[in-house]
Amino acid sequence: MISRNFKNVLVVSIGFLSLFTAYGGLQSLQSSLNAEQGMGVASLSVIYASIIISSMFLPPIMIKNLGCKWTIVAGMACYVSYSFGNLYPGWYTLMPTSVILGLGGSPLWSAKCTYLTISGNLRAAKENKKGSDIINHYFGIFFFIFQSSAVWGNLMSSLIFGQDTTISDIPEEILETCGAADCGLTIAVNSTSKRPEQKLVWTLVGCYIGVGVLAMLIVAIFLDNIDKQQASEFREKKEPLCKTFLATFRLLKDWRLLTLIPLTMYSGFEQSFLSGEYTKNYVTCALGIHYVGFVMMCFGAANSLCSFLFGRIARYIGRATLFFFAAAANLSCIIALLLWRPHPDQLPVFFVFPALWGMADAIWQTQTNALYGVLFPRDKEAAFANYRMWESLGFVIAFAYSTFLCLEYKLYIVLAVLIVSMITYPIVEYNEYRNPTQPIEQITSENHKKPAEDDIIIIQTGM
Repeated sequence: MISRNFKNVLVVSIGFLSLFTAYGGLQSLQSSLNAEQGMGVASLSVIYASIIISSMFLPPIMIKNLGCKWTIVAGMACYVSYSFGNLYPGWYTLMPTSVILGLGGSPLWSAKCTYLTISGNLRAAKENKKGSDIINHYFGIFFFIFQSSAVWGNLMSSLIFGQDTTISDIPEEILETCGAADCGLTIAVNSTSKRPEQKLVWTLVGCYIGVGVLAMLIVAIFLDNIDKQQASEFREKKEPLCKTFLATFRLLKDWRLLTLIPLTMYSGFEQSFLSGEYTKNYVTCALGIHYVGFVMMCFGAANSLCSFLFGRIARYIGRATLFFFAAAANLSCIIALLLWRPHPDQLPVFFVFPALWGMADAIWQTQTNALYGVLFPRDKEAAFANYRMWESLGFVIAFAYSTFLCLEYKLYIVLAVLIVSMITYPIVEYNEYRNPTQPIEQITSENHKKPAEDDIIIIQTGM
């Protein structure tokens, strides 16, 4: 038996798993697959620039009018459009679909975070438990399932691109330019960095479109519309548009949000480095594009398992301990990447870095999302919109300088943002320890009137 709230968490998680099996795979390949004139990286930069714009006004408007469920479905449709753009990649197909994806990205993630926070508070109130513990647990479950999308999406790309008959060994003179040894702005043309056969690209993108549509159907059919009443009441009130429009910016008056900006931006910097720079300058350069999927699968598997683990143990060892552990892991990886000279003979090492990076990213994702939910219970939509906006700014900056800064300097920038984050974050954590934020228990009278059987879903399986 599982509670209805927990069932909804699973539906959201599986929906995002399916959607990001497609998008995650495409994002990992953009810097290598559409390398001509930096088109792939440019499309990623446009995506996150559009997310910044949408974060400024769309999430509160959409969530309050449509409710979390239908905001998620609409956002997923925007992501699927980007897969269609990759069928015939070019400036006139990738850029418009990148804008569409970006506009839907912030409402999608804000609605997901809001939905999980509401579900966590509902369960905590019913079971007389601490809301932050249940929210941490729910985010851990979500990211455990969601982050495994990197495994399936990249497995698909590696298996399909592995059928390319033009793969051959990489000469030593090209291997000498891999990693931070060379500037890393360009990779010498060789058989493993060329674009795969077009029929293989179409096969892969077609599969991605299919799983993206499946994600929309899963959420539309199986997810409960738990904030339907709130959305209906909001539409009836007909509050001034400007009030909702400015909700994201009004929250910037809170010093805690301002102090969390470096930490939030770091999430964008570290993710963009792995998907944009590590895949291109280490994996594709030394092993070939067909290895990108396998390496990113390692990242996804570590991220998924650690998300579940850290979501469960956060209540025992605390957020601060986990954050500093993640910082230490990233710091050691950055120093090692500055010194390492990648070579095919060192194949296991290519998987060590994404595994450690995935472990650290699991902490950044689960704990930062949960922290926002705990700190801003009265302004969840605006808070998660700010989270997405500042995280996306980190993505935009990183992808923007990707084509003209040397790899060594990119690593130094990621390191600098990490250090600043670990200076500012403890200030917020200490204040929360001294003055805990009280959660809002969102339980309507209807919840109390419903018989207990309505809140339980019985799963029967044949033995």
